[in-house]
Amino acid sequence: MNIDPARRFAKSSSAEPDHSSRSRPMVVPMFYPEMQAPSCRVALIGGFKPRKCGIATFTTDIYEQLGLHRPDIAVDMHVVDSELDRQDYPDVRGVIRAELADDYLRTAEQINEDAVDAVWLQHEYGIFGGPDGEMVLDLVNRIAPPLVVTLHTVLENPSERQRAIVDALLKRARRVMVMSNNSRNLLIRNHAAKPEQVAVIEHGAPDRPFGQGEDFRNRAGLDGRNVLMTFGLLGPGKGLETVIDALPQIVAQYPDTVYRIVGATHPNLLAREGEAYRERLAARAAELGVEDHLQWDNRFLDTEELLDQLQACDIYITPYHNLEQSTSGTLSYAVALGRAVISTPYVHARELLGNGVGRLIEPSSPAAIAEAVDALLSDRAALTAMQLRAWERGRATIWPEFASAAAALVESVVPQTSVGMSLRAQPGTAAITAMSDSTGMLQHSIGVVPDRRHGYCLDDNVRALMLMGVAEGMPLDQRRHWATVYAAFIQHAWNPDRARFRNFMNFDRTWCEDIGSEDSNGRALWALGHAIGHAPDEGLRHWAGKWFDSVVDHVAGLQSPRTVAFAMLGACAALRAGHPSTAARQLVRNGATALVRLLGTERRADWAWFETVLGYDNPRLPQALIEAAVLEDREEWLTAGLDTLRFIIQKQVSSSGHFRSVGSETFHKPYSILPFDQQPLEAWAVIDACVSACAATDDPVWREHGKLAYRWFLGGNDRGIALADLATGRCRDGLTPQGVNENCGAESILAFQLSHYALQSLIGGRDGASFRTNACGVSEGDEFADPNRFTHHIAHTG
Repeated sequence: MNIDPARRFAKSSSAEPDHSSRSRPMVVPMFYPEMQAPSCRVALIGGFKPRKCGIATFTTDIYEQLGLHRPDIAVDMHVVDSELDRQDYPDVRGVIRAELADDYLRTAEQINEDAVDAVWLQHEYGIFGGPDGEMVLDLVNRIAPPLVVTLHTVLENPSERQRAIVDALLKRARRVMVMSNNSRNLLIRNHAAKPEQVAVIEHGAPDRPFGQGEDFRNRAGLDGRNVLMTFGLLGPGKGLETVIDALPQIVAQYPDTVYRIVGATHPNLLAREGEAYRERLAARAAELGVEDHLQWDNRFLDTEELLDQLQACDIYITPYHNLEQSTSGTLSYAVALGRAVISTPYVHARELLGNGVGRLIEPSSPAAIAEAVDALLSDRAALTAMQLRAWERGRATIWPEFASAAAALVESVVPQTSVGMSLRAQPGTAAITAMSDSTGMLQHSIGVVPDRRHGYCLDDNVRALMLMGVAEGMPLDQRRHWATVYAAFIQHAWNPDRARFRNFMNFDRTWCEDIGSEDSNGRALWALGHAIGHAPDEGLRHWAGKWFDSVVDHVAGLQSPRTVAFAMLGACAALRAGHPSTAARQLVRNGATALVRLLGTERRADWAWFETVLGYDNPRLPQALIEAAVLEDREEWLTAGLDTLRFIIQKQVSSSGHFRSVGSETFHKPYSILPFDQQPLEAWAVIDACVSACAATDDPVWREHGKLAYRWFLGGNDRGIALADLATGRCRDGLTPQGVNENCGAESILAFQLSHYALQSLIGGRDGASFRTNACGVSEGDEFADPNRFTHHIAHTG
C-alpha cells in the first residue's frame, strides 16, 4: 500500500505497534516543502488490510479513497485486530487488540492527545471485544473529539444488549452513517435517533468501463461458459447450498454453466469447525451430480483480483438467508461493475436492486434461482439490459462520489469556531431576572423558559447573591432588590431545629427536606462571607455578618472535602473584608490542615489530588488552600494549593490547547477522566482559582489559563460551539458528545455571569480590545496563543 507523503505524518513510525505504555508521544511531522497542512485530521477506527473481513475491506477503502480523492484530510488509522486472525500493520497509528480492555483505554487517550478534529468509527457487533462487542463503549466514552459512527448492521429486533450498545453509540455520536434508508428508519423508529443525526451514504464501489465481461472471461479461461458467481467469507448464512440445489435444473438446460464460489471460510467458523461447511457443500454438489459445474477459489482476494473475477461473471448471486443484512460490499461492487444480480430480498438488495437494476427472489428457493437464471440466459438482450441498468445505477456509488459524501459527513462535525470575541464584553442580565421571582431564583429551565416544576434550591440562590455583589453591569437599584430576595431565601432556608440549611424548595414554597447536603451548607457560608465584603447595600453587608456568625460553628464541623473548601472560601472572604471572627480564623486553619492531610494520604506520583476521583467544582479545593496560605502566611499550604491547581489544570487542557472540563461522567471513577458532559460550574471554578493563584504569585500563567477557561463559554471547546449568549446573559447547561444541552438553568447562567466578573478582576489593566480566535478558541494576539507553548508552560511552572 502506497501512502501519500502528505498523510504519512499522522502514522506511527514503528512497524510493530507499541502496546506497552498507556500513551505515546506525538510523532514529529516529516517535512515536505511542497506539502500543505491538512484541512482536518481524522482518527479512523476499524479493521484494516491484510485482515480478512468485510469491515476491514471497507475501512481500507475509506482510507485509500480519501487519500486519493481528498488528500487534504489527514487520516490516523487505528486498527481493530482479531485474536483469531492476527496481522501485522506497519503503517498505522495504533492497534486495538479486540479482547484487551487496556487497548481501548490506551487508544482513547492517544486519540485525545493527538488532537484530531474528528473520530470515525466503523461498528459491527462481531469485531470488538466482549459480548456483542460491548467493549467498544470503553473507547467511545473516553473520546473527546466529535465522533462519527458507521453502523454496518442495524437490526429490526436486536437483543437487549445489542439495543443498549447502539443506544450508547447514538448518545456519543455527533453523526451516524448508514448505507440504507431502511437502517436510517430503524434507528429513528426503534432507537429514537434524531433524523438530522443519521446520514445515508451508500456503500462505495469501483469505477470501471461497461461491457468488458467477455475479455475478463477469456483471461480467466472461462470463454464460452455461462458464469454464475458468489463472493465472500463462507458461512451457513450465505445460503450457497440453495444455489447448488438449483444447479441440476440450470445445467440441464445450459450445460456450459459454471457456478464459482470465491472466498475463504470465515475465520471464526474455521476456528470452530475447520472446513466442514465447505466440505458439506462439495458433498451436496457431488450427490446432485453437478460437482463438475462447481468451481472453488478458496482465497480472500485483494480488491483488483476480486474486480477482475466479478467482471468475468454473467450473473452475480447473493442468496443470503439473513434478510436484515444492512450492507453487502460485494453487492455494491457487482452493481457498479454492471453485473446482472439475482438476490434474496435482504435490506441492501431491496434498495439497490429496485427499478429493474437486479432481480429479487424468495429466500431458500432453488426453483426461484433456477427460474431467474433461465430468464436471463435465455434472453441475452434482457441480460445485457439489466447489466447496463446496474452499471448506470452504480455511478451514484463510485468512489469519487463516496469520498465526497464521506468527507462532507466528517467535516460537518469538525468544530469551525473562528469568531471575534471580547473578553471584556458585558453579558446582559435578562437571563437573571427571567429566572427569578419574589421567592428566589428558579433551578431549571426547558430551553430558555424557567421550569417551575423543579422549584428552587439554596445552591443557586447563594450564587445569585454572590453575583449581585459584583454584577457591575446591572443597575444598583436592581442589584439591591434581587440581592434582598436571594438573601431572604437563604435566611428562610435555615432550619433552627436541625441547625442546618435546607436546600430544595418546591414552587409552592414548601421544603423538600429538613437538611440540605453538606456542600449546600458550605456554599451558604461562602456566600455569607462573600456578602460581608461585596453585598450592594450596607444593610445587607451587616445582615451577612450576623448570619455568618450565627452559622459558622455549625458548618465548621462538616467533613466533606468540597464542603470544607467552600466554608474556607467563605471564611477567607469574611476575614479579608475585616470581619472580626475568631471562628472564621480557626475554620481556615482546621480546613487547610485537613486538606493537606488528605492530599498526603491520596497523592501518588501521577495523581497530585486530594481524592482518588475527580468530581465537580474541583479547583475549589486548591483555591481554598491558596487563599488560606495567603491569610496565614503558610508556604507549605501555598505549595500544596499551587501543585494541585497545576495538576487539575493539566487535566483540563486539551492537546489542541482549548479548555476541556472534567466531564460529569468522570464522577465516581477512580483515577479516570472522561470528557463529557462538561459543566459551566467547572469553568467558573477554574477562573476563580486562577484569580486566587495570580493574586498569590503574580505569575501570568494563571491569567492565561483563566482566559482559556472563559473562552470555553464562547466556543473555545471540543465542539466549537458557544454556550453563552452575551446579549441575554444566558448559558446552556453543558457540552455533550452531540453538541450542547439547550436548557439554560440557573447554575449555568450564574456560572457564566460570575466567570465574567472573575475574569475582569484577573485581566485587570489589560487592553480590552476584541481578540480574534482560531478554531481551538485560543486568541491569536495573546501571550500564550500557541496551545503547545501554553500547555508546556503549565506543566513546568513552579
